[in-house]
Amino acid sequence: MGMNVACLDLEGVLVPEIWIAFSEASGIPELKKTTRDEPDYDKLMKWRLGILEEHGLGLKEIQDTIATIDPLPGAKEFLDELRDATQTIIISDTFEQFAKPLMVKLGMPTLFCNTLEVADDGKITGFKMRCEKSKLTTVKALHSCGFDTIATGDSFNDLAMIQASKAGFLFRSTEQIKKDYPDIPAYEEYADLLAAFKAAL
Repeated sequence: MGMNVACLDLEGVLVPEIWIAFSEASGIPELKKTTRDEPDYDKLMKWRLGILEEHGLGLKEIQDTIATIDPLPGAKEFLDELRDATQTIIISDTFEQFAKPLMVKLGMPTLFCNTLEVADDGKITGFKMRCEKSKLTTVKALHSCGFDTIATGDSFNDLAMIQASKAGFLFRSTEQIKKDYPDIPAYEEYADLLAAFKAAL
C-alpha cells in the first residue's frame, strides 16, 4: 500500500480563473482568453505578456489586483479538511508570483507551479515552465517515489493527471468534458468532492 497524496488543480477548483479575474479587475477584455481559446500555452502567455506591456502593467499592478481576488466560497474549508486527512499538493500551470496572494488566503498549502521572469523595474520579461506536461509529469514522479495519487481538476489539461492517478475526479467541469469522459466521476460541490477523496483514501 502506497502513501496517498491528493493532487489538486488550482484555478476553477479552489480559486477563480486568475486571468479572467484580472481581466475584469483591470478592464482589459483581451486577457479573458484562456487555454480553451488558445491551446498553445506558450503562444498564449507570450500574447498576454505583450498586452501587459502595451498597457504598462508590471508585476506589482497584477499582484495588487490578485490581492483583491478571494478563493472560491468553501474552498479553504474543503482544503483544510482534505489536508487533515492526507498530504495535499496543488499542481498548477500558473506562476508563483501570481498565486502567492491566493496561497496566503488558502493557508499556504504546497504549490507546484511555474515562475515568471521579472526585471528589476517590475516588468515581466518572460516565464519559465517547471517541466513539460507539468501535471502528468509530477504525478508520475510521485508514483516513482512510492506514492499513490488521487487527483481532481476541471479542465482538459487535468485529464492526464486524473487518468494516471489511483482515483480521480472532475470538479465543476464543462458539460462537454463530462460527456466525453463519462467514466470519470464528476462533482459540483466541495462536500461531495471531499467525500470522494476520503472514500478513495
